[in-house]
Amino acid sequence: MVGKIRNEQRKMMSTYVFVLLVIWGIPSTYFRSKFRKIVYQTDDWKINIKPLFIKELKGLFFNILPGNNDYIKVRNQYRLYLVVYLFLFIIYVLIK
Repeated sequence: MVGKIRNEQRKMMSTYVFVLLVIWGIPSTYFRSKFRKIVYQTDDWKINIKPLFIKELKGLFFNILPGNNDYIKVRNQYRLYLVVYLFLFIIYVLIK
């Protein structure tokens, strides 16, 4: 009986965390697009569909544009967003 209740609670908790992951994932395209446009220094919409990501990763982990305050602000927001996303994903995997 107790095992059945815990299993049901785990399943319900897993569903809640999954829904949170989906909801939290919705603004990812906005953050990534904004960050990529600054890193690649373009305003072209095609940057969102190109598979370029080496410079993007360098920009995420290092300070490639030290004088650009917009870059630093957007990078920090994107980092925070990704950390929360990673945290939710780890919780989901552990619960599942």
